[in-house]
Amino acid sequence: MLVVTKLFPNALEPAFSPFNRHQFAALGRLCHVEVLALLPWFPGVGLLSGISRAGRTTRVPASELIDGLPVSHPRVLYIPRVGHALAGPLYAASLLPRVLARRDRFDVILGSFAYPDGFAAVVLGRAARVPTVIKVHGTDINVLAGLRAIRPNLRWALSHAAAVVATSKPLAQAAVAAGALPSRTTVIMNGLDTGAFRPRDRDECRRDLGFPDDKKWILYVGNLKRPKGILDLLEALTVLASARSDLRLMVVGDGEQERECKALVRERRLPVEFIGPRPHDQVPQWMGACDVLALPSWAEGTPNVVLEAIASDRRVVASNVGGIPDIVTCADIGELVAPRDPPGLAAALARALDAPYVAGRVSSCAAFGSWDDSASKLHAVLARVVGERGRNER
Repeated sequence: MLVVTKLFPNALEPAFSPFNRHQFAALGRLCHVEVLALLPWFPGVGLLSGISRAGRTTRVPASELIDGLPVSHPRVLYIPRVGHALAGPLYAASLLPRVLARRDRFDVILGSFAYPDGFAAVVLGRAARVPTVIKVHGTDINVLAGLRAIRPNLRWALSHAAAVVATSKPLAQAAVAAGALPSRTTVIMNGLDTGAFRPRDRDECRRDLGFPDDKKWILYVGNLKRPKGILDLLEALTVLASARSDLRLMVVGDGEQERECKALVRERRLPVEFIGPRPHDQVPQWMGACDVLALPSWAEGTPNVVLEAIASDRRVVASNVGGIPDIVTCADIGELVAPRDPPGLAAALARALDAPYVAGRVSSCAAFGSWDDSASKLHAVLARVVGERGRNER
């Protein structure tokens, strides 16, 4: 299998897109997997190395071995701000010589992220005469499908893929509405590291992390970006902190709104600790140390951080968007709120923090499996489309 995606870690960003890293590593135990982990590029991008992710990626090596997978980092042409409609064709043109030169090495192409990655993967698959599967994640369907400049290319790619894989039922339905064929669309939930994400002693985790206190912890893990709801969470915390003094918000991650978030915290004197980005293998301890996970995103697919919290026996307060309702299915797990509603978020967090903790109650609701389980289901889809291609050729 050849993977075409920009959602994959690299030497500079080892914690980026852990869901793809874990699933494809598990898939590599079932078949041969090579990854083209794309890096958007445009002339002069290196001049932005100090202020943007695109600039920093110029220092990423051309190839590396990650979790046993051979990973290449080809630069693909992208025009910032105005290049949405052209991104798919430009990605495909940038990769075409490389893919055609190695087309005898693979039986199927997987484009992970519908556009521009999935579009480019379908074009490359047709040129190399191999089937293509598109894996959709959330933003690529829930947000990009609404952009007029992208919609025709996205519809073409989804309708010409041999199969489309979605991480939740609502996302699969949205993919079909965007152009995927129902008969070729399959739901395969992400997995998680069930050995790492498990119930842990809260006080022990806090001591190990250097925060031995008895306050109520709210944990946020993710990018500090406006659509992720981090500023909504700070507004909700402002409401909560005005009425109680037993709170602490732990923020694990960084992003474009980090400076704005820190300024707001200083101005309002909010009880927030900015931990910064952490390797994925350190996240289980932060999960174990918290009382509740907050994810107030405006749009989502099936966020792994929610699966990880549930497996860690921690309650969740999250937005009622994307595939989250497929995961937070009962009051024992937590509560869903409307996105962009800080007062509603504050009220739900207060209820979750004050609910009595019963060991094992949340984790017993986990209805999902390991990364090996997820990879096995994805492998079955890949094997099916390869088999269909062989029958069609005969």
